[in-house]
Amino acid sequence: MRVFIRLLTLLLMLVTATVTGGAARAEAQEFTALARFEPGLSQLRETQGALHLDLVISQPVPWRVRMLDNPPRMVLDMREVDWAGLERMTRDAPAVKSLRAGAFRPGWSRLVIELDGPWLVSRAGMETGDGAENSAGGPTRVAITLDRSSRENFARLAALPEPEEWALPPAADLPPPVRRKGGPIVVVLDPGHGGIDPGAERDGHKEADLMLVFAREFKELLSRDERFRVVMTREEDIFVPLEARISLARAAAADLFISLHADALAEGEAHGTTLYTLSDEASDAAAAALAERHARDDLLAGIDLSAQDDLVATVLIDMARTETKPRIARLVTALEASIRAADLRMHRKPHQEGGFSVLKSPDIPSVLVELGFLSSSRDLKRLTDAEWRAKMAAALRDGILAWAKEDAALRAVRD
Repeated sequence: MRVFIRLLTLLLMLVTATVTGGAARAEAQEFTALARFEPGLSQLRETQGALHLDLVISQPVPWRVRMLDNPPRMVLDMREVDWAGLERMTRDAPAVKSLRAGAFRPGWSRLVIELDGPWLVSRAGMETGDGAENSAGGPTRVAITLDRSSRENFARLAALPEPEEWALPPAADLPPPVRRKGGPIVVVLDPGHGGIDPGAERDGHKEADLMLVFAREFKELLSRDERFRVVMTREEDIFVPLEARISLARAAAADLFISLHADALAEGEAHGTTLYTLSDEASDAAAAALAERHARDDLLAGIDLSAQDDLVATVLIDMARTETKPRIARLVTALEASIRAADLRMHRKPHQEGGFSVLKSPDIPSVLVELGFLSSSRDLKRLTDAEWRAKMAAALRDGILAWAKEDAALRAVRD
């Protein structure tokens, strides 16, 4: 790792000297929001005495809506949405006096619709598209309908205090980065989906719930061993943006990131555990996307990229990924060997690749463990069996320990 840091430092010095010495310098792009507003697919219209707001964003985020008075207005708060292009949204609503949106605190944006009188929300919902784990996160539609209200009823409801559970999280809701030498293996467990995103569903079972149960049990097992320290991306049924899960892992100084899933197939038969890593194609695209979309101090541990342009950041990310890739390959080999040694069923192709967002951290070995398929009755039975879950958790633990021992030995030789 020391060799890698020295190479990064040298490259930073060389590129900075080249860039600042020229006639012009490309400015680093600012951090953009997690979700993008799609103005061409969105509209605000008034029909038959009702107001209809249809918003399309690039992927689901936490949100809330409420009415406020003086003046009468609807307020929509959304986590990390870039409202660029709002003025281009189709708008045919005489009752709307003004429309504005923007950031109002770190990580949160607000849309305000000022109205000509008392209106109340009669219907509101978020409909998520397919592919919540892909790089775009899947298109998402927020539909809100407002109906006319009496002045008295509107004033009464607008004056109600916000429910406690609607309180916004603190502005700095991520723990500060931890810098350490040696110590336990820091494992970040990421129960897939959650909150507004239930994941796959079958016979009353939700992927988000099943993965949370497994993650809690896995955490308990690891926490009883002093060789581990465990961090969870979510401890309850809440929605956590995909890129925020990576940020949580980096803030915890993770040695390892494990995302837990149990998908369902609409066609065909599949069962058994599958280990996913980031594909080479996704790696190339991810480097550029991370450079463009993330805060510059949140890309590589120990390397400040805040003053670097996208080209420099992409090169450094590629270098980090080059170092991390063989470590991930060894991790998958160790996990597969341990799962098979425990006589647990694996998919006919136990190691596969994909473009999952949660695997795109360039310097943290990351793997997505598809524990089974909800579309398989056999896998569903296993996932709901406490004894099977305990056996799988123990196998994953043993695989991590085998990997960590080999990884430490190789790093000691290299450093």
